[in-house]
Amino acid sequence: MTTSQNVPDLIAAAQAKAKLSEDTISGVRSHLEGPSGSETQVEELRAAHVALKRIAVDAFTLFEARMQHHFKRGPFSRKLRSALLEAEHTDLADRIHKYYLAINVLKHGNGASYRELLNTPTILFHIKPSENTTSQEENAPSNLIDVSLPGFFDGLATTLLEAYQFLEKR
Repeated sequence: MTTSQNVPDLIAAAQAKAKLSEDTISGVRSHLEGPSGSETQVEELRAAHVALKRIAVDAFTLFEARMQHHFKRGPFSRKLRSALLEAEHTDLADRIHKYYLAINVLKHGNGASYRELLNTPTILFHIKPSENTTSQEENAPSNLIDVSLPGFFDGLATTLLEAYQFLEKR
């Protein structure tokens, strides 16, 4: 029987997987043929975007599941944000909340989290207007958050690791 990885190890593994997707996106973009590229390039780019979104959703979900024991019951992210604010870690509370909303948008698309993000300025990631997104295939992550911008996943990973440290020292 193998031992399960701790949160920092899981986030490091997710970062390594995300880096592969980011490199694929960057490589395909640099070799696009014409304004829209070949069908193969477009499909490779789409697949890398979907993979990156799924890695982000999985990383946040694993973080929540592994750290839930720090709170009795209820919505983990709200309780974490409240604990951070109470401890006067306002920047981290703000980042964790925005990434929580972004992950919800990736999972569910338009909804309350999307509307809240539209009214919440952030430099952590880019929010796309819903009228500019194409219809998505079933079970595919939403296209409303651009996860391919440089720094998105590293910012998410850093935020999760800082929140992990906060909870473990609490």
